[in-house]
Amino acid sequence: MNSIMENIDDKELSALGKEIEEALNNSLITAACKIKEHLFNNVELNIAVTGETGSGKSTFVNAFRDMKYNDDGAAPTGVVETTMEAKAYPHPKYPNMKVWDLPGIGTANFKPEEYLQKVEFDRFDFFIIVSSERFRANDITLAKEIQKRKKKFYFVRSKIDNDMRAEGRKETFDQEKTLETIRQYCIKGLEGLGSPKVFLISGFDLGLYDFPDLQETMEKELPDHKGFFSILDVFCNLSECTL
Repeated sequence: MNSIMENIDDKELSALGKEIEEALNNSLITAACKIKEHLFNNVELNIAVTGETGSGKSTFVNAFRDMKYNDDGAAPTGVVETTMEAKAYPHPKYPNMKVWDLPGIGTANFKPEEYLQKVEFDRFDFFIIVSSERFRANDITLAKEIQKRKKKFYFVRSKIDNDMRAEGRKETFDQEKTLETIRQYCIKGLEGLGSPKVFLISGFDLGLYDFPDLQETMEKELPDHKGFFSILDVFCNLSECTL
């Protein structure tokens, strides 16, 4: 909590104190909601997008920020390894949120045994592990390390549009069944990790598949990435207040 308050100057802190005092005159619930709103607007959140090279990490970073590959400020993409160092990109909707495009794990420059140290793994609050095919040993290793640090992560199975085009040539093609087959295949390969969330997406067709569900899920869960939000939620939920 101290590190959060350090991000708020004396003037803001004084104003917050007056707002909370006024809110307390109304109810404890109102005060809790006011505190949560202020913390959410002042806490920096670092989201790391990781996985193997070629999985579509940079395309996902751009899609998540509602940007195209040729927009100013977009993460560079290509058919060869383009992300050689961890780089932060601001989220246009949430100014305190940084989306980090991490180098691919398992390359000559980023071997699995050196990866965590090289990308400074502990500085990130939340992780998205991207794979364009099946989730491999390196993805599992990353997930286990994240769990050790008691942080959250999602799995994103990218390039679903490629799978749909390939399967669509079959006479027996059924999109919903094909998507569910891919989803279950991913989940089966992640056994031993509890019940991880897997989202199927296309970085070029954001309205399709699971991307809207991913956005909605993150908007609901990301404000609670720090433990101190949970007690405030108890009060805020009583009055159904929202940020």
